[in-house]
Amino acid sequence: MILPGATLGVVGGGQLGRMFAIAAQRMGYRVAVLDPDPDSPAGRLAEFHLEADYADRQALDELARLCAAVTVEFENVPAESLERLARTRPVRPGAAAVAIAQDRIREKRFLAECGLTGVPFSVVRDRSELAVALARLGGSAVLKRARLGYDGKGQVRVRSFAEALAAFEGFGGEPCVLEKLCALQTEISVVLARGADGATVVYPAIENRHRRGILDTSLIPARAPRAVTRAAVDATVRIAGALDYVGVLAVEFFVSNGRLLVNEIAPRPHNSGHVTLDACVSSQFEQQVRALCGLPLGDPALLCPAVMTNLLGDLWALGAPRWEAILREPRAKLHLYGKRAARPGRKMGHFTCLGDTRDEASARAVKVWRILVRKAKAPRRSRPVQHAAARG
Repeated sequence: MILPGATLGVVGGGQLGRMFAIAAQRMGYRVAVLDPDPDSPAGRLAEFHLEADYADRQALDELARLCAAVTVEFENVPAESLERLARTRPVRPGAAAVAIAQDRIREKRFLAECGLTGVPFSVVRDRSELAVALARLGGSAVLKRARLGYDGKGQVRVRSFAEALAAFEGFGGEPCVLEKLCALQTEISVVLARGADGATVVYPAIENRHRRGILDTSLIPARAPRAVTRAAVDATVRIAGALDYVGVLAVEFFVSNGRLLVNEIAPRPHNSGHVTLDACVSSQFEQQVRALCGLPLGDPALLCPAVMTNLLGDLWALGAPRWEAILREPRAKLHLYGKRAARPGRKMGHFTCLGDTRDEASARAVKVWRILVRKAKAPRRSRPVQHAAARG
């Protein structure tokens, strides 16, 4: 075990790295961050901030020298960088697992090898494959760049060959996947932590709603049939085992016509898992620290139902939001990520509302959001997204 007092490394300095650093420091560890942004949220909190590219060999070697073990904040870290770090230090998750998750084509083939069903798709590498794929899938579809896509970026909904070709060319002709657009009943995610010894703990399934391709709200526990959530948990555990995974892993699922479809893997803490910071005995970030250090995993038990709402840069359109709308609510928790510049679509923070029931937590989140938006007079988002629990 790596015990408190040691220095832990994280590649990536955004909000996920910041929340990892907070969890690690609270447990008595020091933190070193590798990120090229001199003003990164995690870098400003860490004891050491290496301002360098993720592929910078000298910086990677310095990170390995400083740290007892290293983790990642996001999946687009070059696999070669993780392999270099792993020569001298434990790296969790490992490069092999991250490499699968950062390429949609490899990821979909891996999921099929696990015996799991996903959205019907075709691989697109050129114009002719695009035409065949669109004819095969028919109707509306979503073209997604195979690499470097997240939060709605790198994907376009298309309804004709002309639209699909324009999107493909807009991606620079890079390899893509074309996915059939399915009618969705709901979207859920499952977050788990797995240790080097194979010990695994799983959080209750989380129900998610998106706006413009970006996660908007997350409700725990999900309002989905028990058979569906059980199948999602089983599939996530199977994926983690097949990857020989160590760390925190999240898997996103669609529920369409009563069928569970795997969407994608996130080899790191997940945005929907932020709800565990306030709703569970041990948060996903504490689990990340524990798995990295070889400690026994924490208890993932749910303390009470909760709803998390993302705060995007759009909310700052007319100035800083008036946070008293959240702070006056005794069962609401505000989390801001320390980002200096607010831009449309940029995740600046989130708030979580707790309740004795899902209906209560959802109603409280809607109430807080309405007050916050009214005070901010935000023009781009006039009404909140409501979960089924809030609508009855």
